[in-house]
Amino acid sequence: MLIKNQRVLVVGLGISGIPTVEALLKLGAKVTVNDKKNKEACEDILKDLDGRKIEFILGKHPNDLMPFDLIILSPGVPTDLPFIQKARDMNITIMGELELAYQLCSGKFIAITGTNGKTTTTALTGEIFKNAGKETYVVGNIGVAAISKAQEASKDGIMVTETSSFQLESTIDFKPKIAAVLNLTPDHLNRHKTMENYIDAKANIFKNQEDADVLILNADDEKTYALKEFAKADIVSFSRKKVLEKGAYVLDNQIVVKKEHKGYEIICRVDDIKMPGKHNLENALAAVAIAYWASIDKKVIADTLKMFMGVAHRIEFVDEIEGIRYINDSKGTNPDASIKAVEAMKTPIVLIAGGMDKGSNFEEFIHVFNGKVRHMVLIGETAQKIKKTAAENGFYACSIVENMEGAIAICSKIAKKGDAVLLSPACASWDMYPSFEVRGRHFKECVKKLRG
Repeated sequence: MLIKNQRVLVVGLGISGIPTVEALLKLGAKVTVNDKKNKEACEDILKDLDGRKIEFILGKHPNDLMPFDLIILSPGVPTDLPFIQKARDMNITIMGELELAYQLCSGKFIAITGTNGKTTTTALTGEIFKNAGKETYVVGNIGVAAISKAQEASKDGIMVTETSSFQLESTIDFKPKIAAVLNLTPDHLNRHKTMENYIDAKANIFKNQEDADVLILNADDEKTYALKEFAKADIVSFSRKKVLEKGAYVLDNQIVVKKEHKGYEIICRVDDIKMPGKHNLENALAAVAIAYWASIDKKVIADTLKMFMGVAHRIEFVDEIEGIRYINDSKGTNPDASIKAVEAMKTPIVLIAGGMDKGSNFEEFIHVFNGKVRHMVLIGETAQKIKKTAAENGFYACSIVENMEGAIAICSKIAKKGDAVLLSPACASWDMYPSFEVRGRHFKECVKKLRG
């Protein structure tokens, strides 16, 4: 891909913005950076770009697009903004940071998407490949921009990439050697508008795959498995509930893999997995399928599964104070993710939920409480919406507080010995925090202060 002397507009100064700018400058591009936030709001980020030969358009979007040959969008930038549509009409090439990374990288991509479980599956897959001695880069929506490693990877490099619907929305030629879709439930409908649009964005993960590529699908999830009808790649399934002719599944409490017309091979026992919950068994099955079909030795796969403890902010044990366990599931950014967290708990729960409204329906979330959630403490802009849904479905034990400090204070009074205080918001963090990671860290800080 020719970048030198190209006039490139980078839109959005998020996690991927700075490394995108740095990569473009290194390749000799003439870079303009645009962010809807003004200079004061971007002050800390702009320090990283001090002394660089860059032009800035801050506090607004550009009116004149004639100077630009290429526009790179950060994942958080909606693709239907008027100036982006204008750029399309002018035939200016528009792509996301993931697409740019793909076009500049010599290595192979393994891409993982789905509504929930992406981060855990990506991290686990990355560990398997590293333990197999592969040149491995764990990148994408997991917090490390793919562009930051794209030019570092050799032709033998493996880019194990967590991909969100936002990132996949702006791909062009992106074609992973192995792609996996874990599950599909309503999420980000405030941006995608409809479930169909959301699924279409996710399906971009395999749109360019060919016969020699592999697409891994969850056979237990109807919407996900239906995608096989639109794929050209070799379909490999995983299932927690079914015996498969081909794929990774559970048999007699063991994780097994089976190639077509061959006998199954045992990887390890289900009980060997350290991560709690049925959803994490599904994540493990997906990672097993990815690794096995990438020809990773099954002993390496088994050993990694037995050692892997999960990721931060996903059903993460924080502390036990006066017999009450505090669990950080800030990564529960939609109702389905939080349903899985509630189901994974073995004790009564005092739940902290709420945050930014992504257009989600919380009725199914309330239904799963089923006597397990004793009290719900709500924060953020969805607090009243969730409380109203709870009342309509017969759950009245709710409190609304202003912040995390207030939530921890009331939880510590309500919870009894043997209970778990679970932060699993079922919402995005952006009304109160810049990311779910910051929200999770604040929860942990509040628990630490509670201990004294």
